Amino acid sequence: MAKKSVLSQVDLIDRLTLPFFVATMVAEHRSLKKKPRRELEALNASIPPDDGSPTPDPLVPLGYERKDTASSLGLLIGNVVIGFALQGVLGRINRRLFAHRLSNVGGGRFSLLKAMVVWDFLYYWNHRWMHEVRLFWGNHIAHHSGRRYNLSTALRQPWSFWLMSWVYWPMPLLGFPLKTTAKASQLNLLYQYWIHTEAIDRLPEPIEKVFNTPSHHRVHHGANRQYIDKNYGGILIVWDKIFKTFVPEVRRVRYGLTKNIDFYNPVKVAYHEMVDIGRDVASADNWSDRAKFVFGRPGWQPATRPPTPTREPAAA
Repeated sequence: MAKKSVLSQVDLIDRLTLPFFVATMVAEHRSLKKKPRRELEALNASIPPDDGSPTPDPLVPLGYERKDTASSLGLLIGNVVIGFALQGVLGRINRRLFAHRLSNVGGGRFSLLKAMVVWDFLYYWNHRWMHEVRLFWGNHIAHHSGRRYNLSTALRQPWSFWLMSWVYWPMPLLGFPLKTTAKASQLNLLYQYWIHTEAIDRLPEPIEKVFNTPSHHRVHHGANRQYIDKNYGGILIVWDKIFKTFVPEVRRVRYGLTKNIDFYNPVKVAYHEMVDIGRDVASADNWSDRAKFVFGRPGWQPATRPPTPTREPAAA
């Protein structure tokens, strides 16, 4: 039997995503042009502290900018190419684990619905660990490096995603077939596309209580001190409420990093933090510090070294 090519395995939803992305980004761009917009702050302007007022700031969008959008699209292309290249290896690992599954809970009725709930739960932890472990943050930082927030930001996908593939190994071990797991992953990622926008303000309260929304996810992309390392959810925001990482959007969000980057080259954006990790490891004078530079929290520095500005959303 002839082996299927990678492209032949791309389903209808994947084939429709590119024209859907183009159409929705054009519509969003036109919509935002009709609204009052704020100016982008200086590269590393100070962020005003939260004044404690419970009255939410009005939502004033930033809109699109050519270099920022081009960088996001470049990151998407790299992510897709690397995904195709690693699909076979990651698929074999998944099938091997499925062959040694510990349960069949993933089969039977409502298999896809169950898979989506389990995937979303694992995604919460995957996302949280990418903010709490510097090596994993080295992968995720590309997604947070944009200083604007629009639908193109959702396409700002990292290139070292394979570092986190182990987080989802419980799926095959619970008896979810690769096809079902892949569909749950696809739908989860597609859901998160529409929440990367300033064209939608807060939604009705019942939706905001249960689901991740543009308002909740704007918080996640904020460099405001009160927003750092909050709102990790994919489809459901309830995980953040259960694990105490939820914060509502009140003060206007300053997007980006605590120390922003001033370049747009997708390769550099994708790997600059990994290069910084390598430099820190090379400069360390003991194995304990080397390990902490890789597996400690982003921003960790040994006590003997003067504190330095960091690009991460949180310091230890």
